[in-house]
Amino acid sequence: MASTTPTDSRPPTPAPPVTGLNSASTGRAGDKIFLGLSRGSGILLLVIMASIAAFLTYRATLAISENEGNFLTTFDWNPAGDPPVFGIAVLLFGTVVSSIIAMVIAVPVAVGIALFISHYAPRRLATPIAYVVDLLAAVPSIIYGIWGALFLVPYLEGLNLWLDEFFGWTYVFEKTEVGVARSLFTVGVLLAIMILPIVTSVSREVFLQVPRMNEEAALALGATRWEVIRMSVLPFGRSGVISASMLGLGRALGETMAVATVLSPSFLISLHLLNPGGGTFAQNIAAKFDEANEFGRDALIASGLVLFVLTLLVNGAARLIIARRKEYSGANA
Repeated sequence: MASTTPTDSRPPTPAPPVTGLNSASTGRAGDKIFLGLSRGSGILLLVIMASIAAFLTYRATLAISENEGNFLTTFDWNPAGDPPVFGIAVLLFGTVVSSIIAMVIAVPVAVGIALFISHYAPRRLATPIAYVVDLLAAVPSIIYGIWGALFLVPYLEGLNLWLDEFFGWTYVFEKTEVGVARSLFTVGVLLAIMILPIVTSVSREVFLQVPRMNEEAALALGATRWEVIRMSVLPFGRSGVISASMLGLGRALGETMAVATVLSPSFLISLHLLNPGGGTFAQNIAAKFDEANEFGRDALIASGLVLFVLTLLVNGAARLIIARRKEYSGANA
């Protein structure tokens, strides 16, 4: 009788993974490389910012030291005169006022559009609307400027007359000069249209990140759609809306070609926002840089330094506002 050899039915033991010194050292080397690149990128950004600030400060000092007027309060801009006299009072006023007008118009509309896309519109309608809004951000500034000069300025004249008739008692909307609507109010409306897609896109993405559990809990308690948005969506997205608004404000403060195309510049400060005239930092630099001599360019750089500092202050204020609302900023997550 032939003998049989019993077979082992156990599965073969897999080979242990290679966890030697080579793999560990490779992982540590990769972490060190990534840490070095990240740290180097942050340091490089700080160096670039410091270099810009140093360059602007140096060139601005050369101009301000020769200025015969008060740089902060003088209304005139004549760095080529003898003696040179120039100041940023009109430019600072125009930049701040036009940006405030843009924010007052754009932010509520942008938040409303973002809420409609994220919580009201059906998917088949929300997707094309979101695509069109995002596409508006890709339109070049000069195109907005040409459209504003050829379309917005003529058609805003009727709105200006209506504001003057019914709200002229506020002094701000009183139109005391005859002329086309090349005013700070028109610039503010144009800037509002330009920053609308930025604020809308960022706000929409923030609203879409609201935990679904929070909304369902509010609905289960009998809340209406608006109460869900007011109690769950808006508090969660508050810091995101602030960040989106600051991004839009940054573009409004530094917008150049569109403002230069629409505005009729003058070095007069007037609280009648419907009257033609005014000026902004970026518009003044774009209009006078080519014709300026070396000293005149230093004067323009000095005004650019003020715009640089103004932008830093705005972003710093936004960070402080968000930091005070840590429960909405993700700092405790």
